[in-house]
Amino acid sequence: MSDLFQTLKDKVAGKDIKIVFPEGNDERVLTAVARLAAENMVKPIVVGDLDEINGLASELKLTLDGVEIYDPKSYENMDELVASFVERRKGKATEEDARKILLNPNYFGTMLVHVDRAQGLVSGAAHSTADTVRPALQIIKTKEGVRKTSGVFIMVRNDEKYVFADCAINISPDSNDLAEIAVESAATANMFGIEPKVAMLSFSTKGSAKSSETERVVEAARIASERAPELVVDGEFQFDAAFVPSVAEKKAPGSKIQGDANVFVFPSLEAGNIGYKIAQRLGNFEAVGPILQGLNKPVNDLSRGCSVEDVYKLALITAGQAVN
Repeated sequence: MSDLFQTLKDKVAGKDIKIVFPEGNDERVLTAVARLAAENMVKPIVVGDLDEINGLASELKLTLDGVEIYDPKSYENMDELVASFVERRKGKATEEDARKILLNPNYFGTMLVHVDRAQGLVSGAAHSTADTVRPALQIIKTKEGVRKTSGVFIMVRNDEKYVFADCAINISPDSNDLAEIAVESAATANMFGIEPKVAMLSFSTKGSAKSSETERVVEAARIASERAPELVVDGEFQFDAAFVPSVAEKKAPGSKIQGDANVFVFPSLEAGNIGYKIAQRLGNFEAVGPILQGLNKPVNDLSRGCSVEDVYKLALITAGQAVN
């Protein structure tokens, strides 16, 4: 396992961080949960039918010592969750609505996080991103001062670590969105031991082209600097000017980033998604994520094609966000 995850393991081990896994009947999830519990990395809460989960564990020869299993149909504190959900939705759901909605494992699991029965949630092995993110936005909500959640990937290759954002959520971010993504991505970088130097990317470097698209990125860099004066952030940059010192010397000689950026904020979801996949497939980087940021409490989304190792790693990341 890379140094990236050893750092996280050291950070969360023995901290009694409870993470909810709403997909208890998925064998990849249950296998990862058993490993996490055995290593005392997190204290897992698995959502689902008790008999089904125990039957699957027996079939897979897994030991679930230290794993809590909650079934929404028989959860003894459901009245408390229902009342809290109705209050949180501020008139958008009746008690009757809440009792039906909270039978959904993602809503149920998210409410466990909201009422502090757990510190984070990992889902998505058998659900779409929308199924995972929607309850989080309705219940956990974004942090004060943050308008939108965003999704980053940590790109890892040997000792190299970079943050790519937003590659998962916001299709056409405006200047304020990009600034917010920059500040939140810097905080995520810090969590992984990366001292952030944030480059706001474009097809232009320091005015080499002029358009509404480039001006949006220039304005985003200005807003980010204003919001976080201590942060090293600049733009607009073409990728090579942000990453290659000799190019930066020619194209952006006065910038505080001289080809040493390690957090890259893409101007659109289209660019970010393409960019991280090129690095992953052509550059042989491991793409860890997407890691959701900007929420009051950590909720993270797996790919439906995920492996046991993916579930395990994302749980460690979620626990790391909880103690950060």
